[in-house]
Amino acid sequence: MLPPQTASTDATAVAPSASARLLSPALLALTIASFGIGTTEFVIMGLLPELSRDLDVSIPSAGLLVSGYALGVTVGAPLVAIATARLRRKTALVSLMGLFILGNLACALAPGYGTLMAARVLTSFCHGAFFGIAAVVAADLVERRRRAQALALVFAGLTLANVFGVPLGTAMGHAWGWRSTFLAVVAIGVLAAGAIALWLPRGAPMPAARLLGEFRVLRRPQVALTMAISTLTSVSLFSVFTYVTPMLERLAGLGPHEVTFALLAFGVGITLGNLLGGRLADWRLLPSVIGTLVVAIAVLVAFSFTVTSRLGSVATLFVWGIVVFALVPPLQYRVVETAFEAPNMASTLNQGAFNLGNALGAWFGGLMLLAFGPRGWLGGWLGSVSDGDTLGYRLLPLLGAGVAALALGLAILAWRMARAAQGGGVLGEAVDNG
Repeated sequence: MLPPQTASTDATAVAPSASARLLSPALLALTIASFGIGTTEFVIMGLLPELSRDLDVSIPSAGLLVSGYALGVTVGAPLVAIATARLRRKTALVSLMGLFILGNLACALAPGYGTLMAARVLTSFCHGAFFGIAAVVAADLVERRRRAQALALVFAGLTLANVFGVPLGTAMGHAWGWRSTFLAVVAIGVLAAGAIALWLPRGAPMPAARLLGEFRVLRRPQVALTMAISTLTSVSLFSVFTYVTPMLERLAGLGPHEVTFALLAFGVGITLGNLLGGRLADWRLLPSVIGTLVVAIAVLVAFSFTVTSRLGSVATLFVWGIVVFALVPPLQYRVVETAFEAPNMASTLNQGAFNLGNALGAWFGGLMLLAFGPRGWLGGWLGSVSDGDTLGYRLLPLLGAGVAALALGLAILAWRMARAAQGGGVLGEAVDNG
């Protein structure tokens, strides 16, 4: 059972009374930074053709710039968390945005593929630590009952990046070259760093804590379960979404402009889902995760049927976006709650867990396509009863649903453990405290 206080009650807390409004300049500053980080993470997908031609590499090789970033977040998150462990949170956030600016400037000036990959990895190092610290700071800026909504506002920058940042960045890359996109992201980084320096309360230094003690907190079953759920949720998402463009083109018959509209619908969906997830988490934490995972499984199963319909596929993508991102604020907030002695480290590592899921999801989805492709060991055998060129794509949503079912099982286990720790108390109390 957790004590009544959380991360906000230690020496690092910023008094909510100083900035208790949900829409405060301080939260806006964090959202701007989140928008910039989200743009640089995802815009690379829209720039792959330009990068491939300009750097003289294949599309799959250019695609490794996506995986390199995700793995950089996973590996860099704990390292940067350790490096910033003794800084004031405001100082740490400004420093991380400085690293973000430097990394994107290096991307814009990269003379070749190798240096661009190195610059992408350098940029990714700020990602996990920034969102980890920003999640704790956002929770400290508002009263307890609105903390998950505050986290959702910070992560709204990440979702808005998919709605506005990625399309605009892709258009800039098409018009003026891919380097112009990274220069624009540098400008966003400068704006965000200035806003954080100007609007974020100074706060107290982070508490002195033993590194071993912080990692020991991560061995707590509820913390480990939440991180595992985060990873599986991300695997479920990216096993499908990584390949959604060829899915829509081959199965639904959508053209390039229609695919863009479908992705925009998904982006709007994840923005709405992120805000919805914050409200659900402030209402009931684990029950909202369990219920949302049930709906996510149903939507993915439905997607395996609607993916052949032009209208149905777009509508399902929109609903899926709402559902899948409604999981992000509750999971991030629960890590902060259950690892209250080491919220920065736990929150940062949970970002690494999400990005590990990104990389694993793309890999598992790729294995599915290879296995069920026309030359795959299953695709060739099933070719007589199905179109071997599209069978793998048809099955991807079912793969995502299966992984989401594993996450659901862990969420139910975490809920049962929380209730047992509370002596079978009221559902809301058990979840909110466990």
